[in-house]
Amino acid sequence: MSYMDIALAVGKRARGISNPNPPVGAVLVKNEQVLSEGFTGRPGSPHAEVMAITAAGDDAKKAALYVTLEPCCHFGRTPPCTEVIIESGISKVYIAIKDPDNRVWGKGIDRLQKAGIEVSLGLGEKAAEVDLEAHIKLSKTGSPLITAKFAVSLDGKIATSSGDAKWITSEESRARAHFMRFESDAIMVGVNTVIADDPRLTVRLNEKKIERQPLRVVIDSSGRIPEKSALFLEKGTTFVASTQPFKLPDNLQNVTTKAFPSKEARVDLTAVLKYLGNIPVSSVLVEGGSELLGSLFDEGLVDKVVAFISPSIIGGRLSLSAVGGRGANVMSEKYSLVDVSREFIGPDVLISGYCEKGD
Repeated sequence: MSYMDIALAVGKRARGISNPNPPVGAVLVKNEQVLSEGFTGRPGSPHAEVMAITAAGDDAKKAALYVTLEPCCHFGRTPPCTEVIIESGISKVYIAIKDPDNRVWGKGIDRLQKAGIEVSLGLGEKAAEVDLEAHIKLSKTGSPLITAKFAVSLDGKIATSSGDAKWITSEESRARAHFMRFESDAIMVGVNTVIADDPRLTVRLNEKKIERQPLRVVIDSSGRIPEKSALFLEKGTTFVASTQPFKLPDNLQNVTTKAFPSKEARVDLTAVLKYLGNIPVSSVLVEGGSELLGSLFDEGLVDKVVAFISPSIIGGRLSLSAVGGRGANVMSEKYSLVDVSREFIGPDVLISGYCEKGD
């Protein structure tokens, strides 16, 4: 394992903790020995580089720093990491990728080089681009990374004809889905899912103390969300997007509603995603239902798919499939997944990949 591989592995510890900051990892190396490691913590806490430098103390002088993202050079919740690196006496910095954030983009590298520090760019680039994909998408487009997540039977159904959906996949798959929630900035569902399933939309992991719940986003064009929905009773914040202003009871805390422009009598999803990006929300896990997922696919807004497939058959003409909407009219309009990965989870199969339209 290379030193950058170690930094990438350390950065994974920041997932679900550093949000909305990217999950960056850093390693300090001297005389072919790892001195210290660091990863970006909660907002306002030291970034990965500073964490590693602080742990190394005076030994950081003349050491090499391996970091998965270009060090910041601006004041935010914390001072610039570039200045801490310069003051520590580090002699060389290996950076996996440039930070696409306009406040940084090459400026961090330039600052280090002007201070006489040797900089190498591109080591571990491909792996870092995957680990930091949400940050890259938000920085380049102003909108979050959209992941469509669903659990289906072998014949593509998400519920029986009566609407029963508990449970299609195994307990192991559901635990993995909760970890995906943990790593996400927001969880999104349509109001039909809230009405039918009354989900809590929270992270529940036995082995982790959950200090941050993702933002719960409900797409509710007509303001139909029930006031007694379970998600209103949970910790964290719920955001309801509609096409017209409506008010929920004052006793419901940590709930925000906002009216967006309508598009074919429904909430303009592009406008919602831009709004979320401004918060900033860098990643959204969309859990259904069928019509919301269909609308997102129809509008070309889905970046990534994670599908849990159960070795079971539900059948039925009236049983819902995972993705509704208009769909493809001809096969050349279908979505295909690229960079596909497959994994067995208990009896189920998890397939994930990135959306690409056309043959």
